Amino acid sequence: MKLLLLASGSGTLAQAVIDAGFEIGAVLSDQPGAQVLDRAAAAKISTKVIPFKKPRAEWDQELINYVQSVSPDLVVSVGFMRILSSEFASKFKVINSHPALLPNFPGAHAVRDALSAGVNQTGCTVHWVDAGVDTGQVIAQRIVDVLPNDDEASLHERIKIVERQLIVETIKSLESQSERS
Repeated sequence: MKLLLLASGSGTLAQAVIDAGFEIGAVLSDQPGAQVLDRAAAAKISTKVIPFKKPRAEWDQELINYVQSVSPDLVVSVGFMRILSSEFASKFKVINSHPALLPNFPGAHAVRDALSAGVNQTGCTVHWVDAGVDTGQVIAQRIVDVLPNDDEASLHERIKIVERQLIVETIKSLESQSERS
C-alpha cells in the first residue's frame, strides 16, 4: 500500500511512519521550512511544498492535482495543520492523527482544551477524514492520563509518544485489511 504523508511541522509522527518501513510515495507540506521535509529527504522520499494561499479553492485544487499525480492508496495526515476540503476528502482515502480522544477536543488546540476542561484522561485518535473538523469515523484510540503537574508541553509530548505507536499500528492494520480484500 502506497502512502502520501501530509505534515506541517517537525515531522515526529511522519518519522515514525517512515521508520516503520511503509512505501511512501511523497511527503507534502504547506510549510516551506518544515523539518518534516528534511526528514523525508534524509529517507530519500520525494517532497512537495504547496504553501497555503488564497483563494482557497485554488490551493485545494493544487493539493488534489498533486496527490492524484502520486496515486497513493492512503493519504495520512500526520500533523498537517490545515483543514482539507470536502472535495479532497471525497477523492482520497485519508486518515488523520489527532491528540485527543475524539469527539472530545476537536481542532487545533486539543491538548490545551483538555487541560482547561480539567479532565483526568485524554489521549489520541486516528480517524477517517471527512468534510468536518475531526468529525470522521474513529478507527483507533489510546488513553493518556493527565498528571497533576502536566502543562500543555509535557502532556502533548506524552501524547505524541503514544500517537506515534498508534498511527503505525493503524496503518499496518489498514494495510492488512487491504491485502485481504
